[in-house]
Amino acid sequence: LVPPKSNLSISAHNAVVGLAKAPNSTGPWHKFSFGLDPSALQERLFVSEENIDGFLGTALCPSSCSQSALESQPLIEVLDVSEDRIQIRVE
Repeated sequence: LVPPKSNLSISAHNAVVGLAKAPNSTGPWHKFSFGLDPSALQERLFVSEENIDGFLGTALCPSSCSQSALESQPLIEVLDVSEDRIQIRVE
C-alpha cells in the first residue's frame, strides 16, 4: 500500500477507505478483510470475473453436482465495473 495516496472519508452513516497499491505490486486484488478486532475479521471479495464464476459455481451447483451438470454451467464474463454499475454477460 502507498500511505500518502490512501485516504479515509467518514460521515454520519458511512465510511470509505481508499487504498492505493504500491508501484511494485501487480495484479488485481481478489479479497479484503475488515472488522473491529483482528480476531473477528470478515472477508469480502472484490468484483472480478474469477470471483463471480466461483460464487455462481457454488451457488448454482453445489459440490455434489455431476461433471455433465458442471459442463452445462453458463459462461459468465465481467465486461465493465465502475463505481455505480457492473456489466456482466452470461452465455
